[in-house]
Amino acid sequence: MDTPEETLEPANDRIEQLEKQVADYKLLLADYENSRKRLAQDAERQRKYFAEPIARDMLSVIDNLERAVDAAKKAGETGALAQGVTATIGMFIDTLKRHGVKVVETTLGGPFDPNVHQAVSQVPSAEYKPGAVAQILQHGYMLHDRILRPATVVVVAEPG
Repeated sequence: MDTPEETLEPANDRIEQLEKQVADYKLLLADYENSRKRLAQDAERQRKYFAEPIARDMLSVIDNLERAVDAAKKAGETGALAQGVTATIGMFIDTLKRHGVKVVETTLGGPFDPNVHQAVSQVPSAEYKPGAVAQILQHGYMLHDRILRPATVVVVAEPG
């Protein structure tokens, strides 16, 4: 006749097997859930930044139109063509805004921020404090929270 311990051994072995299977199942479920979340995050990131390549390409178009308006102003041209080009620039910028692109806020005399500005030179200035933006050469743009292009600026040099 079997002792009670011998009778329980197969049951204990079976319980251990089942507990291991449950633990394995929990690991598989956790892996599946992590993969699902990662795929959802990747899909969201792709959706959020899908416009990045075309937005980057459009920036050079906007730059050229702005140069054309600046040249027209220097030549004294304020007619319908200059106004039309200015309106076209506005339309481009509005279209980009609808897709999450915004102009990097840069003000003359404002602080230089290496996260959104690219300094190309320094100049002395009595008008602004050292480290301030003295001149904006090219506007910067962001797509949501990502820099498409930093603003190109001239910074006030330290005296000395």
